[in-house]
Amino acid sequence: MGFRRYGFIAAVVSVLVAVVALVGASRVPPLTIVASMAATTLAVATPLTLGALSGVFCERAGVVNLGIEGMMLSAAFSGWFASIYASSVLGAPALPSLLVGVVVAIATGAALALLLAALAVTFAVDQILAGTVVNLLAVGMTGFFNRQLFFGPGSAFGGQVPHAPGVLPRIHLPLLADIPVVGPVFEQQPIALAAIALVGLSHLVLFRTRWGLRARAVGEHPRAAATVGIDVARVRYANVVIGGAIAGLGGAYFTLESVPSFEPMMTNGRGFIALAAMIFGDWTPMGSWAAALVFGAAQAFQINLQLFRDLIPPSWGFLQQSSVVGLVPYLLTLLILTGVIGKTTPPAADGVPYEPEGRR
Repeated sequence: MGFRRYGFIAAVVSVLVAVVALVGASRVPPLTIVASMAATTLAVATPLTLGALSGVFCERAGVVNLGIEGMMLSAAFSGWFASIYASSVLGAPALPSLLVGVVVAIATGAALALLLAALAVTFAVDQILAGTVVNLLAVGMTGFFNRQLFFGPGSAFGGQVPHAPGVLPRIHLPLLADIPVVGPVFEQQPIALAAIALVGLSHLVLFRTRWGLRARAVGEHPRAAATVGIDVARVRYANVVIGGAIAGLGGAYFTLESVPSFEPMMTNGRGFIALAAMIFGDWTPMGSWAAALVFGAAQAFQINLQLFRDLIPPSWGFLQQSSVVGLVPYLLTLLILTGVIGKTTPPAADGVPYEPEGRR
């Protein structure tokens, strides 16, 4: 990713942090506000980072994944329900119940990704439509099961949501989390830390391993890859399922790490914002993470600014409107997708079905 985009990211994040620091400086030391913004940015960028990584794995192998939103939504519900079932019905302790939920969420994302792969790779369905099918299926399934299990007439739990086991605890990183003022930046929950680790791991896998070379070859020129013995369908299936599992982990963030409850459509477009981050990041793990941090900073701006609403000067009265401030991530998405900050080039075979020579 070029310096122009990294410069744009740095500029946007700096402006958002500076505005909050200026508004709250009379009440809280600016350095403390900066540290709080950084910690919040890393946390709320977690599902965007994981969603973007999901897209990178899929599209580097030539499959457009428009179903990230649906994968995360389904995983959020299934992981939440699994943790409640393990805690309330099976009587498991809170932490094991939450870990069960994480595993189920990952499996749910992988299962929906398998459906996407079958539609896109085996049946050569238009990949935009295939992703839309996944999203619609996720909305329908989560809404239906939420009503039938908890809120509908004669629901399995009698109209009462059992007590959730809470959320995953924060992990105290030795030495780093003990640094004065900036220590909270390094005290994050497990999925947030896993997202950062997956960025580095994904970069190594895609650009430093034979598997990554094959995946990228399939996404750029599948017919040439097939001539050297690479099974195009197998590589695409594997990458899409891996991407789905990562999206499932992103879904687990919403109900197992952010809030211990589920609301219909609670992903609130994060999957589509993650796609924008992936595109702005030029289909690379590092670039996608950097772009996800921009959107994370926009959300952190909204969250932290609420603490100082009474200090906002009259000339900045528009910042008093939460609806206006809440538009910032979506306005950034529109700005990025217009190509104003620079054009991006997807893998050459991205979205193009592949048919072996014998089947043509």
